[in-house]
Amino acid sequence: MNFILAIDQGTSSTKTVIFDENGNAVFKGHVDLHTDYFDNGFVEQNPDDIYQNVLDSVSKCLQNFIAAGHEISEIASCGISNQRETFILWDKEGNYLAPAIVWACKRSVSICQRLIAEGQNDVIKEKTGLIIDPYFSATKLLWLLENDANLKNKLEDGEVYFGTVDTWILYKMTKGKSFKTDFTNAHRTLLFNINTLMWDQDILKMWGLENLNLPEVCASSADFGTWNLSEAFPNSSFIIPNTSTFQDSSLNIHHSPLNIHNSSFALPNYSLKITALIGDSHAAAFGEACFEAGTAKVTLGTGSSIMMNIGEKPVISKAGMLTTICWSTENTVAYALEGAIVACGSTIEWIKNELGFFKEVSETEAMANAVNDNGGVYLIPAFSGLGAPHWQMNRKASIKGMTFGTTKNHIVRAALESIPYQIKDVINAMGADMGGDLKSIAVNGGLTKNQFVMRFLVDLLGIPLQKQADADISALGAAYLSGLKSGVYTSLEQIKDSNLRKTELIEPADDTSKVNKAYEGWLAILVS
Repeated sequence: MNFILAIDQGTSSTKTVIFDENGNAVFKGHVDLHTDYFDNGFVEQNPDDIYQNVLDSVSKCLQNFIAAGHEISEIASCGISNQRETFILWDKEGNYLAPAIVWACKRSVSICQRLIAEGQNDVIKEKTGLIIDPYFSATKLLWLLENDANLKNKLEDGEVYFGTVDTWILYKMTKGKSFKTDFTNAHRTLLFNINTLMWDQDILKMWGLENLNLPEVCASSADFGTWNLSEAFPNSSFIIPNTSTFQDSSLNIHHSPLNIHNSSFALPNYSLKITALIGDSHAAAFGEACFEAGTAKVTLGTGSSIMMNIGEKPVISKAGMLTTICWSTENTVAYALEGAIVACGSTIEWIKNELGFFKEVSETEAMANAVNDNGGVYLIPAFSGLGAPHWQMNRKASIKGMTFGTTKNHIVRAALESIPYQIKDVINAMGADMGGDLKSIAVNGGLTKNQFVMRFLVDLLGIPLQKQADADISALGAAYLSGLKSGVYTSLEQIKDSNLRKTELIEPADDTSKVNKAYEGWLAILVS
């Protein structure tokens, strides 16, 4: 049996999943990651904490794997998916030079306004398919350089290494031997040309970044180096439980009896091939088998990404969409239109943490269903501005339409409804760009567990949705890409046509007038 280890490093946690050669998730490890949110809209993480978070997650997963009687040598390769746009600066020795600036950080709003006023947005859109917005990495890099003279001096001396989270993890894993990224992550920096598939020298010169050390850019499925596991966990003891049957409680899987006693040992000297790097939203598109033009996926996480494959040539949007690289192998580069939504799950977390309306997010489904409708209440989740297709970077979050009859259930329902509303906005814009309907839409992410959100979404869109049985779809996409390079999978056709993908089809209700009426209210609130 060939296994693949997939690391999904997200904004709020790292998940490590080991998949078997049939695409089944059989072992998991999950560790939460701390993020610093500041009053001024700054969002940061500690770069060393990110890497340690990866190590802790992998350690948990491998202990489950070993405890079930497997050997590390059964793992054919490793794939990594990661939170996008978040970037890190470090020196040649791998010491970070600034905090990791998270994708949701708004510190570069004024810089974006200045660059747009100077007429640079059209150039950026033509070259990158993106727009000048704080969402992307480069404008926040410019902010750091304008506010840290020592960092700027290091840049001018060629001492600054730049990378998104995938590159940072890879650099640490390989002890500086591999300084690489993939097309999807490179593209989200605003420094990568979507037409030439190279770092754009004109943009680098325009922004004074010629001396920045940038990683080699490869296809998402490629040879990215090797990771020595015994060096990664030099002081770790892997515990084998003294039980006749090992159970992975997160998966409810029982494994074969073990003829071993409670013991600990160090990992063997084994170098694991790293054969995939890809941004998490793009990994989800690959995991959903968005291999043909017109196939799309919706990821419901901290934020949300709606991504539609548009084929092997980029199409510049006229309706507020981003043009991005969907995924790539060494033989194919697939492009996509994307609608990036800044606040989805984070909106629900804010209500939990700051308003205290509930203790567990799982309670929100019953609270939303406890009222007949939203009572005229709408929550605009512009905590970090509004993303696609509106791109209102200065807009603030608000709750509108409240009366003395408004309850916390109405507000929770309004928060949940804001997620399908934003997705509907994006789907409408995509249809305008493509001049036709989508072929299919798949949904994934943690919020798919919320049946209120799923029912509201499918009724609002008015088309069936495909839901993956495995919630860890980004990890699955990274595993598929890794397996293509390491030989576990032979082709896209094998992934698509085999029984690897297990989906549930959710159909819209016969009468969707109520949700469509509510959506009209949303549109009216947006322009008010």
